[in-house]
Order: sequence, then structure tokens, then C-alpha cells
Amino acid sequence: MTDRAFTVIDNQWIRLKDGTRLAARIWMPDDAQTDPVPAVFEFLPYRKRDGTSPRDESTYPAFAAAGIAGVRVDIRGSGESDGVIDGEYTELELANAYELIAWIAEQPWSNGKVGMMGISWGGFNSLQVAALRPPSLKAVISIASTTDRYNDDIHYKNGCHLSAQLSWAATMLAYQSRAPYPEIVGERWIDMWMERLEAEPFFMEEWLSHQRRDDFWKHGSICEDYSAIEIPALVIAGWADGYRNTPLLTAEGLGDKAKALIGPWVHKYPHFAWPKPRADFLGEAIAFWNRWLRDEQNGIDNLPQVRAYILDGPKPALRRDTDPGFWVSKTRWSPPQSESFYVDQFGALLVGMPTPYAPPHEIYLKSPLDTGTAAGEWFTLKPDAELAGDQRGDDGGSLVFQTPPLTEPKTYLGRPELTLTLRADAELANLCARIVDIHPDGSATRVSFGVINLAHRDGNADPQPLVPGETVSIRLELDACGYRFGEGHRLRLSLSTAYWPMVLPPPVDPGVTIDISSLGLALPLLGEHERFEMKQPDNPDPLPKYNELAPSETRRSVTRDLAANTTSYIVVEDTGLSEHPGTGLATRQRREETWTIKPDDPLSMTGTSIWTCDMQRGDWFVRTISTANIACTATDWLISANVTAYDGERQIFEKSFDKAIARDLM
Repeated sequence: MTDRAFTVIDNQWIRLKDGTRLAARIWMPDDAQTDPVPAVFEFLPYRKRDGTSPRDESTYPAFAAAGIAGVRVDIRGSGESDGVIDGEYTELELANAYELIAWIAEQPWSNGKVGMMGISWGGFNSLQVAALRPPSLKAVISIASTTDRYNDDIHYKNGCHLSAQLSWAATMLAYQSRAPYPEIVGERWIDMWMERLEAEPFFMEEWLSHQRRDDFWKHGSICEDYSAIEIPALVIAGWADGYRNTPLLTAEGLGDKAKALIGPWVHKYPHFAWPKPRADFLGEAIAFWNRWLRDEQNGIDNLPQVRAYILDGPKPALRRDTDPGFWVSKTRWSPPQSESFYVDQFGALLVGMPTPYAPPHEIYLKSPLDTGTAAGEWFTLKPDAELAGDQRGDDGGSLVFQTPPLTEPKTYLGRPELTLTLRADAELANLCARIVDIHPDGSATRVSFGVINLAHRDGNADPQPLVPGETVSIRLELDACGYRFGEGHRLRLSLSTAYWPMVLPPPVDPGVTIDISSLGLALPLLGEHERFEMKQPDNPDPLPKYNELAPSETRRSVTRDLAANTTSYIVVEDTGLSEHPGTGLATRQRREETWTIKPDDPLSMTGTSIWTCDMQRGDWFVRTISTANIACTATDWLISANVTAYDGERQIFEKSFDKAIARDLM
């Protein structure tokens, strides 16, 4: 088929029923007025003019050339759209998306059929809007998203407080503080900017006000009712990202409506993600849209329900450009059969079931509170130190059990499960479990992990404190993995009571006493499958090239002040200053984040995230500096934030926020 010519509409105003104007960028196939086309809609708060323009410009031109319009809309209060954002995935946001889908379907250039797509925020709201059943929405592609906003996002995990919650609150504070673009909105840009600066919320306050899995988190969690989604969904994630559970969960929950794809990737689109190998996302997406938005019988609906890349023993590295492994497919997904392991009296991890009547064998575990500095980021954007590093350091503060060297390979796909009994001498404690691949040279790769706030052992809606000294049974489901342990490797189970800075500690640090005779580990066998070769992208370097005016910078370090008995985890991420060659708009974002803790004092924990965002074009220059902080007492989380804005060299705005929020069994 010959590529269709198309036009890029840099800004299209769409007026909602409440009078709010939202800004859209549209890639429109030529002659669509006389030969109507389907459309793909993406709805984000990340600014079409600069924030997502590189990936938009690597994706939507390919769709438009295939005769599919791309409609990329900024959520209210973002980019050039009117108003102020009111939170994540709110009823207003989803209602606006519903209305926008209807607007798209009613346009004279539209064939009346709309798909919705996105990664992360856009992947979330694609599934959430699908559950609302807009009549013209016929299919969705959701990348790096979640089915459970409480347990599989950046906020909480099995009742544990993730440090990514502060990082993301700081990110959104910075993103939403940026000015609209005068060339598009005209003289009113300064008034729009001031409205945002004055009224934008600090999301952390709302998130910390819901420390249990209540109605706030159930809203937008499609796992509450998978049957609400009646249209096909292609759900994609990467093993190197925090959203790795979602494809298999949607395959289980949506059944035949879902197709799952899991690669080795970080939090990026598959056609330009790392580590390699990549996937031909554009070709597959176009076939998917043509099937469901054009009724083209192209066979895409006959794909296996699950396709996954099995990692074949990648080693920890400063950068993982390519991960060894192979692609497998499963025609239909069902909960896999498991291989069981137990721990013998000498601490060896062996295949088999725990002996039902084995005498108790108790071991006390209390990890240093700075155990976890090799965990990497929960939310990964680059295949460098953001990924989990060599686990030997963290294992030094952990209780570890491992197999003898394997005499034959073992391959798994799915979610491991750990069961054990334990007790603690306090009402609160955390537990982290990690599956680790020990290579013949001793290097240690994290394969999967899971964490639990033991007060949440029976659920996240109504946690119950531990009774000091009372033994309880724990079942912990770890994150999904696809992994092959090679011959001569050893499989290790590592347990710790801390996983900092990824997980913030509870207010007390009692340690736990584990009965290892009760310990059972079930690993999901790959089972029946077929191997296949994933088609690689036609263009191996699809991202557009912008003018680099100042270089980027990445730094991550861990420092231990032995005199002060303090560990610091420090992150610097600077995008550098880059200029869009078409608009002349240059932008830069710099994040400086520091976490500190004393290894023996959970109340010493602090976190600070500082964002500097610059925008300039010609003699127009604006800057915002956003700071977010967290500390704690035995009873409260202490959060604060500050935003300062500059028009040129002149400070034009400043506001601060400071609040204590009671800890709720956390």
C-alpha cells in the first residue's frame, strides 16, 4: 500500500461542553474529508508542544501515512489547554476523554471509529476510559499501565510506602508549573500560567490521605470489574519497568479480549526501548487499528494471547543495551503450574515441598535500614543505574537461601509466590523477598521481588497490626518474571526487612523471626509454549533529532558517612537543553533528588526532590523551581513543597506547602 500524504495541525482547539478549551495536535491524512479515516486518541498532561513531541513524532506520522489520524490532546491545565489539573485519572479527566472521543467521531474527516493509546498515564486512562464504554471507542493499546492503582503503581505496594510517590509528586508539581506557549495562546499566557501556579494541587497530600486501598484507589482500577471492558486491548510492558505485572493480569482478567506482550524493556515504547531486542510496534499497532477501526481481516486477532521475552541470564551492568534471551508465545494464558522449593535444616534451597511436621527452625532477621541501594528505580527510563544492580551488597543485609549449582536450566514465566510463618515484637514490620540469579562468577541478577507491610497480610483495605510475639502466616506474591536460569547458576531467595530507598520504613524496626521450616517458594513454570522471532522495527533509530544546546547529565551515587552513621542515595538527571528545529522552542529539566537514612533509625528517613524546568525561545525565557520534601515522626508523615517561578530573571511567583499527615499502619 502506498503511504498516504498527511498534514500536521500543530494546534487544534477543542471546546468542551463546560467551555474549557483543550489543545490538540493532529496528524491528518490528506483527503480525509472525502475519504474518512479512523483516529487514534491520546490524552496526557505532558505537553504536546515539547514534553512528548519526540515520541509523538516517531509514532503518529507512521499512523497518518497508513491512513489513521493521530489526535494528541493535552489534559486541562497542561501545555496550552485551559484550566488547572485536578489529580490523576479523576472523574473529570475521564469524562473529558469520553467527550473528546465523541468529538473525534463526529468530525467530517472521521469514519466514526476511535482507538485510544498511550504509555504510562495514557496507558492508564486508555483502559479506564474503555471501562466507561464510549460508543465510538473500538480498541485500546495500553503500554506500561496498571489494573490496580494501589498495588501496581508508584504509590504503595502491598501496603508499603514507595519513595517513588514523593518522586512522582515532585515531577507532577514541576510539570504542571510550566507556562503555556505564548505563540499559541497569545497575550493571555501569563494569566493562564498564574492560574496554574496558584491553583495546582500538590498531589502528595491526596495520595498520603489514602494509605489503605479504599474507594479512592478503586476508582480507575479496572481489576474491580474486568467485565466493564468489552473491546479488544493490546497490553504491553517491559520486565525492566515497574509495570511488569499488567499484561498477564489483563490476559487473566479480560480473557480473549486481551493480547499481552512483554519485552525486556524499560518504561518506553517498544520500537525505541532499551534493553534490546525491540519490537515492530508501529507495524503491529497499524495492523491492530486496521483490524478494529476498519474491519480489515488481517489476522492480527489470531495472535497468541501472550508473547514474552525470556531473559537468559543477563548480568548486572553499568548499562544493559541488549539482554540475552528468546521470545516465546502461549496461545492461551492460564495460571501456570509451579515448581516448589523448600529450605532444609542447613539453609539450602531445594526442590520439593516443606515437610509438614518438621520441627520449627527459627532465625531472627533484622536488616540494616539502608539495605536496598541496589534496587534501582521502581519507574525506569534508561537501562543504566536505574535498573537493579548487582545484588551481592543488598544480600549482605539479608537472609539468603540458595540451591546448589543447577545441573540443567530452569525456565519460568509468571508470578512467584512465597509462603512462611513469622513473628515480630512490634505491631509493624516490612518484609521484602527477592529471587536472584547467582552466576558462576558470583555476580547476582535480581529476577523478581515482592514487598509487604505485614499489617496488610490479609488485605489492603482493612489492615490489622501484628500482635507482638504472635506467629502469623504470610503469603507474598512477587512480581511477574520471564527468566531462564542456566546450567551452573544458582537460584537464591533473599529476605530482608528493609528495601530502602525504594520502600520507606515503618516507624519501628523490630526485625522478624522466621520459621524456615515453614518456608515454601513456588516458581511458575514456562510450560507449553512456542518459540518465535519477533519482527524488529523497520527504522532502528526512529526518534527525531533535536538541536542540543547543552549536554545531558546522569549521576547516581550512594555515600555512607561513617562518622555520622548516615547513608545517602543521590540522583541527578538533567535532560540538557534541546531545541525543536521546527518551533525553535528549547527546554530543559533537571532533577536533583536525595534520600538519607541512619541504618539503625527509621525516623531519620528524609527525601528531597528538586526540579528546575526551563523554557526559552528567542528572548522569551521562563523558569520554575519546584521542591518537594518528606520526613517522618513516629505518628506522622511530614511533607512540604515550594514552587518559585521566573519570567526572565524576575521572580513573579512563590508559594509553599507544609503539612503533617497521620501514619496509618505504615
